[in-house]
Amino acid sequence: MNRRDVLRTSGGSVAMALAASAGLLTVKSASAQAWNKTAFEVKSLNEVVRAMGGASATESKDISFVNAPDIAENGAVVPVGATSKIPKTESISILVEKNPNALSASFTIPEGTDPTISTRVKMSQTSNVYALVKADGKYFYAVKEVKVTLGGCGG
Repeated sequence: MNRRDVLRTSGGSVAMALAASAGLLTVKSASAQAWNKTAFEVKSLNEVVRAMGGASATESKDISFVNAPDIAENGAVVPVGATSKIPKTESISILVEKNPNALSASFTIPEGTDPTISTRVKMSQTSNVYALVKADGKYFYAVKEVKVTLGGCGG
């Protein structure tokens, strides 16, 4: 190793150590946030809400899909995104109604951040896609039908 490599390598380590000692950087273990296995195994929107600790979900116009297509030519990688205008949004989850397990993804929204998520899901057939939002301890949802074409021909 030459002097520049040593400085470059050690400089990053020193910066990380200083950030950690100042409390700017914290380390969380992978088990710090519990995985809700039951929520990912159930089959419907109502069952997911109950598995997450809620009683029921209400449809809301304050939730919108940002990039879910009307027609997905490739069901293996369907882009889906949602945004919430509901105050105190705590989490946003994506559910695909006709998939073997309805819940596809769940995102915790830290306080003070923009409540917008984006991901890709796998869909075996045309189905309703739900954006489930937990805000201030209550559950809300929006729904959109996404058509999956056979063979990826678009029609």
